Amino acid sequence: MRKRILILSASIGSGHVKAAEAVAIELRRLLPEAEITTVDFMAKRISLFHALLKGIYLVMLRFVPNIYDIFYHVAGNASGGGLVRSAFSYTMVPAFSRLLRRYKPDIVVCTHPFPEGAASLLHGKKPFFLAAVMTDYSLHQIWLSRHVDCYFMATEAMRQGMLGAGFPEEKLFADGIPIAAMPIDAKDKERVRRSLAIPVEQRVVLLMGGGLGIGGIEESLRALESIEERLTLLVVAGRNERLRERVLDFADSTHHHILVYGYTDRVRMLMSAADLLITKPGALTMSEAFALGLPMLLHDPIPGPETDNAIYASHHGAAVWLHPGESIAQAVEAILAEKLPSMQRAAKGCARPQAAREIASHLLSAYSAASASK
Repeated sequence: MRKRILILSASIGSGHVKAAEAVAIELRRLLPEAEITTVDFMAKRISLFHALLKGIYLVMLRFVPNIYDIFYHVAGNASGGGLVRSAFSYTMVPAFSRLLRRYKPDIVVCTHPFPEGAASLLHGKKPFFLAAVMTDYSLHQIWLSRHVDCYFMATEAMRQGMLGAGFPEEKLFADGIPIAAMPIDAKDKERVRRSLAIPVEQRVVLLMGGGLGIGGIEESLRALESIEERLTLLVVAGRNERLRERVLDFADSTHHHILVYGYTDRVRMLMSAADLLITKPGALTMSEAFALGLPMLLHDPIPGPETDNAIYASHHGAAVWLHPGESIAQAVEAILAEKLPSMQRAAKGCARPQAAREIASHLLSAYSAASASK
């Protein structure tokens, strides 16, 4: 009988969705006969309530990020985390129950804590194997449930933290954050630059604000005007059409060479062409940069998880974390002049390019072991 696998992501940013897609690709490679379905748990077609929550979250991030920071830290302690998790989980059970009836999965994989929380409430009452794939570089209480069959996390330190919290060792896998396979040879920078009509001899800086095109890109461009050396600046505006148009206007007056992209599937190629990435510290973006040995200048983290991500990357030497009041132009000049080689080595040291493949393999092994023990 063909196995049925349901992978639940959440379109709050693009990282959770990308992680789900990467795991799905590897599962299809290992189980070509399986029925594998990926669902955005926060989509309007799944639940109007979920879509409303997503809208509130995005508004909060844009206009009152300090309130989100407070919420994140309250939810991160043991008592607050359990309360927040329960509140969200119970309200989302109806939508998850509908998905169970529709897809009848043998395995449920969650790349966001909202669907994972709802699934954990029904685990044991319904016959499915539940796995959680964490998509940040730090532990958070809202993910933790004794009803999850196996956890996949970014680092060994996270695994040790869960062991310290009493989770069984056989449930925990520090395989990294899943990213898509790397079809581009990171060493062939010259070829990639020529394909993008980028001057081979120039320094190339990539600016990204995630799928939503946020993170102070316009301010960064204005600040980089003070750098005398002519740079090639690759700007990914995401779905922010207004930002894309403003950058195009800016390109007409700057002494730098600017190429502008909207929401694009060429990010991996743009990373391969770049010497430095300026971005918010989203975990998937960081993981892709690690895999390509691409140094980062991190700024404007979303309070909470992205702050923890910035701490991780800067602590390991793969990134410089630019704090409010510090000069972005001076930071870029210092990195390009002195720090690139050591930061490239550090980024490679953090890389887990095979994470998606390892997660898929360990997931199927854990499922087989659990099935055999019944």
